[in-house]
Amino acid sequence: MITPPAIASLPVKGSDARFPVRRIFCVGRNYADHAREMGHDPSREPPFFFDKPADALIEHGADIFYPSNTNQLEHEAELVIALGSGGHGVTPDRALELVWGYAIGNDLTRRDLQTEAKKLGRPWTMAKGFDGSAVCGPIHPVATVGHLDRGAIALSVNGAPRQKGDLSQMIWSVPETIATLSTLVELKAGDLIYSGTPSGVGRLVPGDVVQVTIEGLGTITNRVIPG
Repeated sequence: MITPPAIASLPVKGSDARFPVRRIFCVGRNYADHAREMGHDPSREPPFFFDKPADALIEHGADIFYPSNTNQLEHEAELVIALGSGGHGVTPDRALELVWGYAIGNDLTRRDLQTEAKKLGRPWTMAKGFDGSAVCGPIHPVATVGHLDRGAIALSVNGAPRQKGDLSQMIWSVPETIATLSTLVELKAGDLIYSGTPSGVGRLVPGDVVQVTIEGLGTITNRVIPG
């Protein structure tokens, strides 16, 4: 018999417990400045989503192995939403009831592969869902930090600032994002949603130390090493 794989999980801040992860969803181009830097109109068109496998998670303090088949690995600092319950067709006024906590994330991207996929009209899976592509810090329970609709988000590489923004700059708010996603799939407890990144995304190389900070959640640190 084949041994079942372990369930992906993340530490819970201030506890020995771990948060079991079911699926990872990501929102594309949810900050106007980032949409512009990627060559797109930041109007409020309906949000779009892609996903990553749960076993792509890398925790705070772990090494990021530089992935194969890319010369352009890039960082994307993001607020991560952790769901404690789910539903289908959830309304925005009820969406926050699903949220169990929040975390700091870094949506790693093989940008050269993504650019080529866009040109050819192909899926982004290998550009976004590769091994180790989902960096995520500990889950902070809502009971501890409350709901986050504003606050500074920033990323630095080797101490030099790269990304800087505020959660209030999201085109689609956390409840709007959850509600829209729930019309496409049935959300369930254990789902994570990466909520988009501000402008300033950039290249990473082996030896880089990456830090992502979100006001109220602290800082996560990871080092990029040769794959």
